[in-house]
Amino acid sequence: MVVAIDERALEEKVCIVHPLASDGGGRGARRVRSGAAEMEEAVGLAEALGLRVSARALIPVRQKRAGHFFGKGQAEKIGDMARASGSGLVVVNGSLSPVQQRNLEKLWQSKVLDRTALILEIFGARARTQEARLQTELAHLAYQRSRLVRSWTHLERQRGGAGFLGGPGETQGEADRRQISSRMVVLRRRLESVRRRRALHRAARAKRAYPTVALVGYTNAGKSTLFNRLTGAGLPALGRLFDTLDPTTRALSLSDGRVVLLSDTVGFISDLPMNLITAFRATLEEVREASLVVHVRDISHADREAQKRDVEEILCSLGVIGGGAGLPCPRIVEFLNKTDILPSRERRVLGSRERCGGVPSAAVSARTGLGISDALGLISRSLSDCG
Repeated sequence: MVVAIDERALEEKVCIVHPLASDGGGRGARRVRSGAAEMEEAVGLAEALGLRVSARALIPVRQKRAGHFFGKGQAEKIGDMARASGSGLVVVNGSLSPVQQRNLEKLWQSKVLDRTALILEIFGARARTQEARLQTELAHLAYQRSRLVRSWTHLERQRGGAGFLGGPGETQGEADRRQISSRMVVLRRRLESVRRRRALHRAARAKRAYPTVALVGYTNAGKSTLFNRLTGAGLPALGRLFDTLDPTTRALSLSDGRVVLLSDTVGFISDLPMNLITAFRATLEEVREASLVVHVRDISHADREAQKRDVEEILCSLGVIGGGAGLPCPRIVEFLNKTDILPSRERRVLGSRERCGGVPSAAVSARTGLGISDALGLISRSLSDCG
């Protein structure tokens, strides 16, 4: 498997470029996010991989160019900035076509990654269990297969047969694509086995009449910290993007004496690569089959509403939310986390939200334990409403 970044690349400096739409909305103006917030998230992704950010820039893009994505003058300025900062890697916080990536690498004389490749690399670095490694490798290969079209200079045509009578044979690109496709078939079979095994585990839990509760949310919203607070699991919670890939399940005792199974799942992010969603289907089915889904939100984040919509879009694609993103689902409640950072007045407003209609919610702080009893009560009531 071809890996975009090797260990030596982790020692290099990185230049991050965020394409800023002409209306100021960044990669997705519909999400009403500021360019500065988008840049900070991109920096967080790079730092999560251990890269050192030496330069960053918001680049206004009125129209994406087919050849280099950026205009000629802009591309040259970015190259100058990367060289001046000593960066051997440039990350474009957007989606690049294979041709655009190749052209920018030639122009800048450095390795170029887009947002999708960066997220895939983080998942590859975080994967620990066999299942996570299988899922991540499948997503890597699906991405790389799309990059084989005129992406590398070694894809010259090979001759078949002997002498001048041999036909042109297959290109090296076709051979690479065939090998990748064969490997993907093997990985899908293994993941299908994982999917069946998970289904058997869920069926066994259902026979024991244990309701299941799944924690979902934007990456770094505090799911693992909350999971530790509720169950005493002691999982690592380092405050890094995508720190949790492998789902963990623990028993949780509610105030009414019932026992439920609480699962911590992988975090979501805006523009999460579809390859990852597809590869992690077996894991994310834990969310779809849960008795109750708890959406953990970082209520202190400036872009909390945009993050909420991003999570809802992914839940909609998984079939957890019916009728489209943004519509509340009877099986979803919200835990408004990191309230300890907010002023006391804002915490009181959050505490009254459940009585004001909308998605049932509880204001909590996983770090301090604030509101945990209310959160457990909300889980208990919601499970009773589900029957």
